[in-house]
Parts: sequence; C-alpha cells; structure tokens
Amino acid sequence: MHKFKVKTYEKGPLKVHWDMPKCIHSEKCWRGLGEVFRYNERPWITLDGETQERIVSQIKQCPSGALSYTLEGEEQPSNTDTMEINVLQNGPLILSGKCSVTLPDGSKEDRDGTMALCRCGASANKPY
Repeated sequence: MHKFKVKTYEKGPLKVHWDMPKCIHSEKCWRGLGEVFRYNERPWITLDGETQERIVSQIKQCPSGALSYTLEGEEQPSNTDTMEINVLQNGPLILSGKCSVTLPDGSKEDRDGTMALCRCGASANKPY
C-alpha cells in the first residue's frame, strides 16, 4: 500500500489514528478543534485538550478518512452495504464505503471507510 505508518494517539479507552498519506489537508480538524489538533506543533494531536465526545465528533468530519478512532469495548460501524460519493466543488471526490481501486499499474487496493480521490491531478499521492 504505502510506506508510512499510521500514527496512533491514546487517552484511556480512546485511540485516534492518523494515516498521513490519506490526508488531504482540508484543515477541518485543527480549525474545528484546535485544542486537540494543533497545526505546526509536534505531536500535532494532543488528546488532553478536549472531551472524548468532542474529539470523536471532529474525527467524523474528516473528509479523507485520514483520521479515525477506536474505543475500547465499542464496535466500530462498518460501511459494507452502501458506497456514497460526494463531489466537492473545486475539490476531490469523497468516497465512503467499500470499494476496490485499480491503480495505473494494474494493482488493486481494497478500501473500506472514507477516502478522497483527486480530480485536478496535483496530488502527490495519486489517485488519493
């Protein structure tokens, strides 16, 4: 898939996962919850800044699916039945659900969740 690891940040039963190559830098995370998602700081995610509920709510707004979470003892919803595609004006296609992506070299990647597909061709991580 890609050579970057998913980074995980933990606080109690909450684990926040960031898959950097999937990130489209929409800025929704740090503009919406700057106490947790701290632009230009390291570590850039600090879970002490807000409640678990507000963090989870903000993660659910991530358009690319680069941010996700798991809660100990809670099963995460699966997008198995429906594929949803949202076209952002002057932006990427946002896909939610299960799909198979065929890359230019013929290899396939099975995806489940949210991803952004570039429409302009400027992405460094095409087609995402």
